[in-house]
Amino acid sequence: MSASDFRQIAIRAESGKAERLFRAAVSAFCSLTRPSRREIAQLEDLTLPLFDNVSVESRRYVAAALSECEYAPAALVRRLCGEPVEIAAPLLIRSRALSDIDLIALIGRHGLPHARTIARRKDLNPTISDLIRALEKPTLVRVRRPEEVAKAALEIVEPALIDTGRQQAAGIAAENARRRLQSMMRPDATSAGSSVNPFVGLATFAKLRETALTGNAAFFQTALADALDIDFSTARSLTEASSYASLLAALRALDLSEDRAFLITVAVYPTEFPHPQAIRLFLDRYRLLHRDAALDKVRAWKAETLSRAVRGNGHSAANAGKHQASNSDNVAGDANLKAS
Repeated sequence: MSASDFRQIAIRAESGKAERLFRAAVSAFCSLTRPSRREIAQLEDLTLPLFDNVSVESRRYVAAALSECEYAPAALVRRLCGEPVEIAAPLLIRSRALSDIDLIALIGRHGLPHARTIARRKDLNPTISDLIRALEKPTLVRVRRPEEVAKAALEIVEPALIDTGRQQAAGIAAENARRRLQSMMRPDATSAGSSVNPFVGLATFAKLRETALTGNAAFFQTALADALDIDFSTARSLTEASSYASLLAALRALDLSEDRAFLITVAVYPTEFPHPQAIRLFLDRYRLLHRDAALDKVRAWKAETLSRAVRGNGHSAANAGKHQASNSDNVAGDANLKAS
């Protein structure tokens, strides 16, 4: 046998060992009635380094086992929930280790497949249910006014932000989250009619075309953010990717014709079309991309924006509280100095 043969045998042996250890560790943990923090940390330290070396079947097994576990390790649960729904479904549906903030973040990060699975949870927060319905069919949001949905969202956001002595900072952060949610839930201008396309318009195309032809990326990214009603950082990521796949979905969501979509894409990605075959490939991909799928991506980008806002506001409130506490310490120190 050659050296390469021995290496392959060793790799298979190590892989099998990792599989057995991964499953056995989780099975033993789930048998504990009330695990300690140390035991939870030990499980994470043991399983997370093995995660990339185990099969899909083992990940699915562990996800199912932990979904019934009341004290499941948070880091391992989050890692499993980041997998496709075929693996993550038991946790998304049943796990008590996932908070409402976690669920919003997962919806924003993974889009409709995770959202539809999360919708099957019992006693799901009504605001998250509204968010999922908004992602699937924005017209359903009209059942509740955007202001009502935004107000209800504070039931999720504010507990994560408010702490003793920090109400003012948390109030500002919560107001930012409210505006984000209202922007996402805003009904389209044709709410009285039957149209489901809030993006179509010659003026939109003209603005995208003119800004793309200037050669200034920031101008085009701003116009794209306005057209899709997403934030600037998301629009920038669509145009700075290594391929035009994301931009293709954005233009398809705007319902642009093939020639208009190609004109904009070639202005943003000129090196992607060195020969006629590349142009034909673009047209084929654009024709095969279903508009509903493109709209799903746009909604996922909006949900990711909301998720970042929630996470960012939480950090802002915490930092503001720390700053306030440090100022209080300084005042106390000055008072002691004067007293002495």
